[in-house]
Amino acid sequence: MKEFDFVVVGSGVAGLSLALKLSAHGTVAIFTKNAVQESNTNYAQGGVACVTSTEDSFELHVRDTLQAGAGLCDEGVVRTIIAEGPARIRELMELGVKFTERENSITHELDLGKEGGHSKRRILHAGDITGREIERGLLSAVKSDSRIKIFEHSYVIDLITSAKLGFAGENRCLGLYVLDSRHSTVQTVRSAVTILGTGGCGKCYLYTTNPSIATADGVAIAYRAGAEVANMEFIQFHPTCLYHPRNQSFLISEALRGEGGIIVNRGGEDFTKKYDPRGSLAPRDIVARAIDAEMKAKGAECVYLDIRKRGKSFIQSRFPNIYETCLSLGIDAAEQPIPVVPAAHYQCGGIKTRLDGSTTLTGLYAVGEVACTGLHGANRLASNSLLEAVVMAHRTMIHAVYALEHLRHDTTLPPWHEGDAHDPDELVVITHNWREIRQIMWDYVGIVRTNKRLQRAATRLQLLADEVRQYYWDFKVTGDLLELRNLSLVTSLIVDSAMTRKESRGLHYTTDYPETLPEAKGSVRKISGVEKIPHR
Repeated sequence: MKEFDFVVVGSGVAGLSLALKLSAHGTVAIFTKNAVQESNTNYAQGGVACVTSTEDSFELHVRDTLQAGAGLCDEGVVRTIIAEGPARIRELMELGVKFTERENSITHELDLGKEGGHSKRRILHAGDITGREIERGLLSAVKSDSRIKIFEHSYVIDLITSAKLGFAGENRCLGLYVLDSRHSTVQTVRSAVTILGTGGCGKCYLYTTNPSIATADGVAIAYRAGAEVANMEFIQFHPTCLYHPRNQSFLISEALRGEGGIIVNRGGEDFTKKYDPRGSLAPRDIVARAIDAEMKAKGAECVYLDIRKRGKSFIQSRFPNIYETCLSLGIDAAEQPIPVVPAAHYQCGGIKTRLDGSTTLTGLYAVGEVACTGLHGANRLASNSLLEAVVMAHRTMIHAVYALEHLRHDTTLPPWHEGDAHDPDELVVITHNWREIRQIMWDYVGIVRTNKRLQRAATRLQLLADEVRQYYWDFKVTGDLLELRNLSLVTSLIVDSAMTRKESRGLHYTTDYPETLPEAKGSVRKISGVEKIPHR
């Protein structure tokens, strides 16, 4: 059995920055199911929304966030995270993260971008590979810290809790079971504090901007252990994912629209202004629905993002990665519009947390996209995610260190028990169910929803869940099986949450309830009971 004071699951900006801060206070382990640099953070293009200009203010940033969140943001949380942002950005820069500066700036003034829903230019960026630059800076610092142990290719199977062990009293997290996928062995890990920073659920959908790792693991793991999850019906579809058969998940950053790019149909019409006076720079929920409606009305496979008016030199210098990627596919963004479609991008709900990162399960914390703090409400304001991650990592560190002595325990944790499970005989079952779940979600639980579509999804997902559950009990665990198990659970949570919301709000739009109710309420889900260990 391995033992640590702090266990961090996930290696994005939230997990890495938190591990760095915790290492001065105890033993730290990072478990990540792929190579350590593979995370949603690494694919983030746009930047970090943060007030750094004298022309901007916290009050304006708060107003923009609340407006985008469609009445469901927690204003106290919004104000806290926005106000604490500048200090956390300075820490990133002290670690060596380099944000783009204005050209010919003697005073090293930052080049601030603008994105949809923002009233001011406040997006700090590193060209169009901001996430990669932040990940580089943090990972360099983490690898230099001998107090942090990194375990790659390690899939968390489940949390070990007092309820699962059959103990009376308050349920608390005691550790976790982890599959080492390279050696097909399961390790038992005891921890005082467990933090989930596993990212989102983009791979629940057939088309997504997310990498293959975004399989909703954290939400599923926490929910099975008894933690509350909230607002899972609010899945943000990014309006502009590249439409090309050779690259179906490449994001075309919102920053292009902030720099003058406009979304047009195949006739060159700037149709988005029919839906909102802000046009292409309206919040993402509005723009995604506008594109969806236009494509259906015109029978089109895609729409286009046109930034040609900015000229080749500007496009190449400001968006070098996007320009070169498109060019490699035969699209010269300086000469022709970029074909785009909406795709699943970000979960605005997640594991319900307080402002200190703690969840409703004692000993368990959550940070980053996997958590639901109340910042994003019913629709995330562009580039607020990286801001939330670094601020909440700091706040979680403070609470976790304070609570460490109270959370230490010497409970004997049982080893993983395979029971009668044997090696999988037909892996095609996993592949087929994975594909079917994602197709169901895309067809029935997308940008525009109806009661009939949601009910169809619920019925089909239940049948698949029964198959996946039986497969899990019968066969030895693999990484693919664990991801499928998590996808199966979280897609059902998304549908269940969507079916209970009898209104349209933010990212959840249903033609059966097109109006928004006067009072905004969150949707909270909690499992009715937990399985005792051994659970195979």
